[in-house]
Amino acid sequence: MHSLSQSISTTQYKGFLLIKQEKQSWLIRPKSSPLILLPFRANVSSLEEAKQLLDDRLSDEAKVSKAA
Repeated sequence: MHSLSQSISTTQYKGFLLIKQEKQSWLIRPKSSPLILLPFRANVSSLEEAKQLLDDRLSDEAKVSKAA
């Protein structure tokens, strides 16, 4: 069980919330609607790796949108 005194590490980045999870992962979800990407978990340990993964997914999404 989590203690209330434990702080949750949350970072806002490019309209998304990056929320530090246990076991070296991050929950990445949009801060508000409309949803550009669905929420996902990143099995990376650092914030920089999580940001890079989000940038990659946003780049992929932009390519798909232009193709449509």
